[in-house]
Amino acid sequence: MDKVKTTLRQIMRDWSEDGRSEREACYQPVMHAVLTRLGSRKPSEVKILVPGAGLGRLVFEFARLGYSCQGNDWSLHMLLASNFILNRCQERNSMVFYPWVHQYTNNLATKDQTRRCMFPDISPLQISSEADFSMVAGDFTKIYTEPNSWNAVVTVFFLDTAHNIIEYLETIFTILVPGGYLVNLGPLLYHWAGQVNEMSVELSYEEVRKVMLDIGFEIEKEEMNVHCSYTQNPLSLMQSYYNCVMFVARKPIPRSSHHDQGS
Repeated sequence: MDKVKTTLRQIMRDWSEDGRSEREACYQPVMHAVLTRLGSRKPSEVKILVPGAGLGRLVFEFARLGYSCQGNDWSLHMLLASNFILNRCQERNSMVFYPWVHQYTNNLATKDQTRRCMFPDISPLQISSEADFSMVAGDFTKIYTEPNSWNAVVTVFFLDTAHNIIEYLETIFTILVPGGYLVNLGPLLYHWAGQVNEMSVELSYEEVRKVMLDIGFEIEKEEMNVHCSYTQNPLSLMQSYYNCVMFVARKPIPRSSHHDQGS
C-alpha cells in the first residue's frame, strides 16, 4: 500500500499543476545545465539518459525540445503509472485523483485531506511523433553497459537510490562519450541505509566528490543548499525540504583525441 501512496504523490509531483513548483526547483537547474553545454548542437543528435526517471516528466521535457532521450526505472509501480500517463492520457487534466486522502495528520482544514488533483497538466501528445523518446525497465547498472554511448546522463534524486553509489558513478563514466556530462541534483538519503540484509554504501558528499575525481570526472560546477521538496503536500502544516547538491561533472576527452581532431 505504501508504494501505491508514493505513486499517487509522484503523479502529483510530475504531472499536475500542484507539483509545478517542485518540478521547477528540481528540473529547471539540470535542464539549464544541459542546454548551456549541449544547446549549440542539433538536439536530435544529442543522446540524454535519465536513470531513475520515475513517471517520465523530465524525459518528456527533454524530448519535447527535440533531444533523443531515454528514461530508465526499476519500479513496477512507476513504470505502470508512467505508461498509463504517457500512452493513455491524451487530454490535459482529463484525470482526477486524491493524493492526500491517506494523510490524517497536519491538515489545516478538513477539506484539505480530500481535495482533488487533476492530471496530466500537459497533454503527452504535445510532442512530435518523430521524437526519440523511450522508457526502459530494469536495473540501471545491468542495462547500460555500452561504453561511450550517451552525451549526457541526468540524475535527479537518483544517485542515493544505489546500494553502492560508487558503482553508479563508474557506470555513468563508462557510458558517457568523451566530453559527455553527468548532471545531478539531489540529496544523499541512501534508500537502503539501515535495512537488514541489504548492502548500503553511505558516503558523504565530500567522499562522493573524491570518488568522482578518482574515477576520472572533471567537476565543472557545484552548487550547495539547493532548496527542494519531494512529493510534499503544499497545504500540510508540516513542510520538509532537502538542501540538495547540484553538480555538473564532465568525462574528459583523451589527449590523443585532441591530437587526432587537429590532424
